[in-house]
Amino acid sequence: MAEIIKFRKARPVQRSEGRGLCRSGFHKWLADNDRPFDVKQGGLVTRYRCARCGAVRTEAR
Repeated sequence: MAEIIKFRKARPVQRSEGRGLCRSGFHKWLADNDRPFDVKQGGLVTRYRCARCGAVRTEAR
């Protein structure tokens, strides 16, 4: 007798993966504390990483 596989409807999180808020430009930026200083500019550089998609943004002050 063959095995029966149950197919179920994809959850909303799985359906919207990759085309949600980040794709529209609404990232969830969190400060990434790996490298707080930039040697070339000689100042404090904050590196932000999106919690959803992993995009990186830097901000120098």
